[in-house]
Amino acid sequence: MMSAQQMLKVFVTRRIPQEGMKILQKAGMCNLSVWDSDEPVPRAELLKGVAGAHGLLCLLSDKIDAEVLDAAGPNLKVISTLSVGFDHLAIDEIKKRGIRVGYTPDVLTDATAELTVALLLATCRRLPEGVEEVKNGGWSTWKPLWLCGYGLSGSTVGVIGLGRIGLAIARRLKPFGVKRLLYTGRQPKPQAQEIDGEYVPLDTLVRGSDFVVVSCSLTPDTQGLCDKTFFSKMKKTSIFINTSRGAVVNQEDLFGALSSGQIAAAGLDVTTPEPLPTDHPLLTLKNCVVLPHIGSATYSTRGVMSELTANNLLAGLTGSEMPSELKL
Repeated sequence: MMSAQQMLKVFVTRRIPQEGMKILQKAGMCNLSVWDSDEPVPRAELLKGVAGAHGLLCLLSDKIDAEVLDAAGPNLKVISTLSVGFDHLAIDEIKKRGIRVGYTPDVLTDATAELTVALLLATCRRLPEGVEEVKNGGWSTWKPLWLCGYGLSGSTVGVIGLGRIGLAIARRLKPFGVKRLLYTGRQPKPQAQEIDGEYVPLDTLVRGSDFVVVSCSLTPDTQGLCDKTFFSKMKKTSIFINTSRGAVVNQEDLFGALSSGQIAAAGLDVTTPEPLPTDHPLLTLKNCVVLPHIGSATYSTRGVMSELTANNLLAGLTGSEMPSELKL
């Protein structure tokens, strides 16, 4: 065991699944300081908690910018984020200071892809509306035209961003009888062959798809990508699904497209801001299904994410190879 003086200070910005905490405690080299709450750490507490830290374990909701890095000081060697996304990290600043970054790709791919399919089906088959009608007495008798939606069989699905998660979504949708699978991104992907994916320009995808599924990462290029022009090209019968990042969508434009019947429906697992205020216009619409960012929320996935985040952190502290390092 290290003496107290040699212990490395680690600040953890939230209560995380036990699997990860056990690994950090067992390592016997960390002096752990945890913001012990299920709610995000307030900015002032983050700046205070990170002071002098050698390692920082953070979440998507923590903005790690120059101010935080300055507050941490020169000891900071590693930032380990419990997420696959890293748009909350000031990558240029982090790189400049020679700090290593760990993240959790791959381990949440299956859970997020499953949730995306569940959200797509719930949206296109109007499940939340149906549940509501049962509860409020709106269900009177079987009616041929009541609560009709759209099916996947014979449809064209367009996936924006065929990365790990996009491909996993496409794999799961294919057996539903999808006729064509279009995808778009920076370049064609060889792995698209296994799902018979057709690489097309964004414009072609948006105009031709019955279901548009967004699973790209948030970059300056994709920020606000789904706007008024984007929605105006979609079919009136098409369904829009986003499980990537809220900022990829212009929500005012989406509200306009949904309320005017420009598109049939939308399902979102991500919004801006998160949480979405309860009086937000999107929540007044029957044809918009909003989930509270639960893409990776299975017990096993969150446990494995927590383990990986802890192991990334320890590797960064000891200068060894990380299980999953973000190449800066």
